[in-house]
Amino acid sequence: MIDGIEAVAFDIDGTLYPSWKLYIRMPFYILRNFRFYISYNKARNALHKTAPLADFYEYQARLFSEYSGIDIPRSRELIKNVSYDGLKKFFLKIKPYKYAYECIKHMKEKGLKIGILSDFPPDQKGDIWGIRDLCDVCIGSEEAGALKPSIYPFGILSKKLGVAPEKILYVGNSIKYDVRGANNAGMKSAYILSGLKRIFGGKLDEADITFKTYRQLERAVLNT
Repeated sequence: MIDGIEAVAFDIDGTLYPSWKLYIRMPFYILRNFRFYISYNKARNALHKTAPLADFYEYQARLFSEYSGIDIPRSRELIKNVSYDGLKKFFLKIKPYKYAYECIKHMKEKGLKIGILSDFPPDQKGDIWGIRDLCDVCIGSEEAGALKPSIYPFGILSKKLGVAPEKILYVGNSIKYDVRGANNAGMKSAYILSGLKRIFGGKLDEADITFKTYRQLERAVLNT
């Protein structure tokens, strides 16, 4: 086992499942909601740079309202219906990366605490392919008040796990949001190679672990 590690936490989107499995199911949905997503993406980009908020969802609705010209109550309703609840159906047929569940289960059996920290509500993915039942902590960064790479949601994760940041390994697929966010919060990081990077990508120097499969991650963490 990696020296000093007491917990392993995971991003969800693009980390526990390949992002393309979602994208190939969404083109007509995106087209139907094209104007929504133009304003929503602008709001989310701004929120990635925003300090922790007392009411993230209210501020998100206000930003969306500014970009779209739609009143705040309707903006709040649209975000819920289109971006949160509206995507749930797509995850019903998406499967996680091969061996992801088994890897996390083995980590749990070895005494490591397990966490989830995602920039979208974990409830959107139901039981997260059974992984939720293995988790000691499962939170969305939105409920913590700030999106990654802010160190604030990572700090909330550490506090809820009851584990010091330097004893947590955070696993993600984004260099900017996951690797650098975790590193800046004092955590160790693991980076999953996806897409063409799985074929041509090499070790990421900024991450403590770079891996292509969950069997590789298990071997790296548990020294099996």
